[in-house]
Amino acid sequence: MDFITLTIKVLKMLSFVGGYGIGIILLTIIVRAAMWPLGVSQQRSMRTMQMLQPKMKAIQERYKSNPQVMQQKMMEFYKEHKFNPMAGCFPLLIQMPIFILLYSSLMSPQFISMAGDSQFLFVKRLDATMKTSAGISNDGVFGVSKYDTFMTGKSAKVYFKADSGLEPLDNVKIEKPNKAVEVQGTLLPGEPADFKISLDSLNLKFSQLDQIEKAEVAVTDINTKEVENMTFERKDGLLISTIPTKEVKPAFHWDVFALLILFMITMVMSQKAMMAMNKNVNQDPAQAAMQKSMNTFMPLMLGFTFFIIPIPAGVLLYLVASNCFQVVQTVIINKQLELEDAQKENKVSDIDLANAKQIQEK
Repeated sequence: MDFITLTIKVLKMLSFVGGYGIGIILLTIIVRAAMWPLGVSQQRSMRTMQMLQPKMKAIQERYKSNPQVMQQKMMEFYKEHKFNPMAGCFPLLIQMPIFILLYSSLMSPQFISMAGDSQFLFVKRLDATMKTSAGISNDGVFGVSKYDTFMTGKSAKVYFKADSGLEPLDNVKIEKPNKAVEVQGTLLPGEPADFKISLDSLNLKFSQLDQIEKAEVAVTDINTKEVENMTFERKDGLLISTIPTKEVKPAFHWDVFALLILFMITMVMSQKAMMAMNKNVNQDPAQAAMQKSMNTFMPLMLGFTFFIIPIPAGVLLYLVASNCFQVVQTVIINKQLELEDAQKENKVSDIDLANAKQIQEK
């Protein structure tokens, strides 16, 4: 079982409460909760870095003419204060594969055929991107545009000749699903389209390939995300199928756009919560101004990127839920770190008081 199939199975299991939208939110909570210790480490690292920033800048200024010595002094400084400047990056590095995996899962034919048309609140389809052509799956007619491309599912049901003595086989693996199916001739919306699949695309023995009569295969239009279950008949050493088509035109999905705006808003909230964490820490004015600019620029940059790149609504929902979790996590961990600092200060005060009493007694 591959990771995409496993992710879809997990989403299906979590969606029993209230659909796949709830499943994505529950998956977000589970992932972020599992990474809570790393979140604590990240915020502690950022807090420590802000406190050590003046001393680090002093070292950089003192040895700016000798980069090699400056690097050595900085490493000694990190070791002395038990500080790892990369600690704050670990949670981001771990989240990136999860983001890519979820993106691949929600764009996969398995999810589209199973739950692509799932709704959640104001979002009409969890697999929809900002600008797509929506087709109706399994209605026997492919909604297409002239330059659409297609792919098969990962498996097919294969039927053999009656005199072969072979029973039909389910879940026959298709090699390279994104290249297995091709359109014969030119795709003309509104006219029947002919599709072909090479027998070699099926993971069967040569003796079995020679006895194939037909195969049932799910074909997905990569552009519209429409899925049609098609029957391919054997002809001239190929599997051939013809299906009627109709023209569809790209449409702008305002519900996905609203979700993108919500993502940008929650990202700003998350960054403000992180900045509030450092309000009591002395910070270099130039660095503070730079950080403020970055906190303004990053949501705009990511928002523009996701506007251009086709991001499924389900992935945006994951990011929104992740940002909301980040806000709550930041507030809770910040309170925890403030309590730790207060306990350390009280401990130092108690030690100083005890030393003062000893001096007076002497």
